[in-house]
Amino acid sequence: MKTKNPMASWCLLALSTLVFLLAACAEGPLPKTTSLVQKWVGPLVNAPGGGQFRTVIYFGPWQCSQQLMNYCRGKCAGDGYALQGCMWLADVKMDFQGTLVRAGSRFGMTHCCCNYATLNPAQTEAARSRWNNIRTDFREQWAGRFGAWPTDTNGRLYEGHHVRDLWHGGNPTDWENILPFPKAIHQELFGLYNQCYANNPPWSSVGPDYPYGK
Repeated sequence: MKTKNPMASWCLLALSTLVFLLAACAEGPLPKTTSLVQKWVGPLVNAPGGGQFRTVIYFGPWQCSQQLMNYCRGKCAGDGYALQGCMWLADVKMDFQGTLVRAGSRFGMTHCCCNYATLNPAQTEAARSRWNNIRTDFREQWAGRFGAWPTDTNGRLYEGHHVRDLWHGGNPTDWENILPFPKAIHQELFGLYNQCYANNPPWSSVGPDYPYGK
């Protein structure tokens, strides 16, 4: 995880070597969940050097907490943009168990709806083509790191969601910009993103620190 972005970054390089297990990625205790929360529980994966870890993803989207809203405001301003809304897309939980140590981390995947310029249709389609060209390989590499690419109860593969969407200049092949998402939720995100970029509620206001139970 990039130290300037402790809440929004996947920390994928750190995760791949399990540095995350002892790093300051944790953002407090994981909220207790309810039966309405959709989540994916990954398989146990053997860690280099011994021990095992498991990945669990809890899916929103939710309104951003005050901490995430502040982060997005600073991120947009730092890049020369204005914040129009903030979406807390998912929570990712990592647990590690070794012979001598137990450790874990939790971090939020957040989309900052800055007032980015939009691409024209041809540019957007070109970006989508780049993603389509690497999608199968990306899923295989993701599975190599986390044990499996997520599937639903019927065995259907989750779709790959670009945290910063392609229409607003998101990188189509960047590990830190891609998150597996259940199809049913993913199909709704386009409309919700439009609300967020339009500075419409609820994405323009602060939500709870624990959106799915405490």
